[in-house]
Amino acid sequence: MLDVGKWPVFALLPPEELRLIRQACVFGSAANEALYVTVNDEVFALGTNCSGCLGLGDLQSTIEPRRIDELCGKKIVSLSYGTGPHVVIATADGEVLAWGHNGYSQLGNGTTNHGLTPALVSTNLLNKRVTEVACGSHHTIALTSDGEVFAWGYNNSGQVGSGSTANQPTPRRVSSCLQNKVVINIGCGQLCSMAVLDNGEIYGWGYNCNGQLGLGNNGNQQTPCRIAALQGINVVQVACGYAHTLALTDEGFVYAWGANSYGQLGTGNKSNQALPTLINTDKERMVEVAACHTSHTSAAKTQSGQVLMWGQCRGQAVSSPHLTHFGTTDDVFACFATPAVTWHLLSVGTFAEYLNVFSLKKEFDSAEISDLKFLVDGKCIYVHKALLKIRCEHFRTLLNETDEDTIEIHQFSYLVYRAFLEYLYTDTINLPPEDAIGLLDLATFYRETRLKRLCQETIKRGISEENAITLLSAAVKYEARDLEEFCFKFCVNHLTAVTQTQAFADMDHDLLKNFISKASRYGAFKN
Repeated sequence: MLDVGKWPVFALLPPEELRLIRQACVFGSAANEALYVTVNDEVFALGTNCSGCLGLGDLQSTIEPRRIDELCGKKIVSLSYGTGPHVVIATADGEVLAWGHNGYSQLGNGTTNHGLTPALVSTNLLNKRVTEVACGSHHTIALTSDGEVFAWGYNNSGQVGSGSTANQPTPRRVSSCLQNKVVINIGCGQLCSMAVLDNGEIYGWGYNCNGQLGLGNNGNQQTPCRIAALQGINVVQVACGYAHTLALTDEGFVYAWGANSYGQLGTGNKSNQALPTLINTDKERMVEVAACHTSHTSAAKTQSGQVLMWGQCRGQAVSSPHLTHFGTTDDVFACFATPAVTWHLLSVGTFAEYLNVFSLKKEFDSAEISDLKFLVDGKCIYVHKALLKIRCEHFRTLLNETDEDTIEIHQFSYLVYRAFLEYLYTDTINLPPEDAIGLLDLATFYRETRLKRLCQETIKRGISEENAITLLSAAVKYEARDLEEFCFKFCVNHLTAVTQTQAFADMDHDLLKNFISKASRYGAFKN
């Protein structure tokens, strides 16, 4: 469970209120403003309320939470904030709402009047479904479900990407080099914007005096420019600090560029870098990078769940990735960033869920009070009939038809079946990608949709040039379409290395034929 108590702004909330929090965001010049969403989809705000950024309809500060009626019932999927501050959200319905500071039209409503309550951002977005929003100091960008980017607000350095430096009062499509391209991830530094494409390319525009666009120079850019130095490297996530940028690749490497006076690039020194630099993470595969435009702090999470931090850490300049005891990158920003804001919208497990999972996890495979055991590969796994019936349709049917207290399993291995049963207790899986293939087979057989999705996510995080073909074959076999497309694109993007593996040499004839045909249509064999 993520402990929101790490953020002092929540310190006065009673335990019964803390237990209800499902999402949260801390922002403001001193991390002194916060919004949170409860399990009942009610939205509350508290703090100093600069420029009406709490969305309460007035400028009054509040030490106790007040409900934002306009947002209650809205399913928030993305939230970002500026330094004014202004706040922008995207809902599950694809709508964008904004409020707070508007001195540079960063609310996108065509005026420069501060917004005291959440208001729909409608210009050019009414027929679009926005999935992600990102804010710089005083500008906003939004990503739509069809991969388009819209931008508005402050534009002194070209951060809106319009080709000029005139402020943009309403949302405008960022086209130029992004025309006919599909963007999958966005980020904003104080005065710059970044976009990651579905083909792994990354583009930047706006302020560049610290090299934060990664172009090898320090000139501002008024339209998107591709980072040519990352040619052939497939980026999947970008995170922007105050004046530095982090990029995560599909192989789990981290590149950094831009300002480095606090060691925020993790290069072991404090020299700015105008070109992407590979960070030494001791060969650990990274699955997440984190930075925030209000600070000079950087963080990353490894595939094994370890969290690293570097940059400005409570006044200290940490110039190389430092291993922490934290469980999430959010903890880094709560404890070491200045100000201690959240770098993205927090998803918080409720205290009741935490207690439930913790208690169940302790009882899994414990013979003491179990009433059923599975015998797999000669080994016993102890479980509880009632829980299995609640959690799995297959077991509900099976256990209603039998009173046996021992069931033998021959179709699946001990490792896979134990992981499946443990998932029913914890709602998580903890397997390397190759073993997750067997669990994917089981999830398909038992028609466990959520488990199937978790397996696919695990496999995606663990894909490499060596195992890509094996994982692609499994995706095809188990009809995991999304995973199949992901593995296929990875193979195409790393075609030379993948075709030299033993797995490719041993590839099924029909699968090989289909792969070559599809890769050809994809343009993989063009000179």
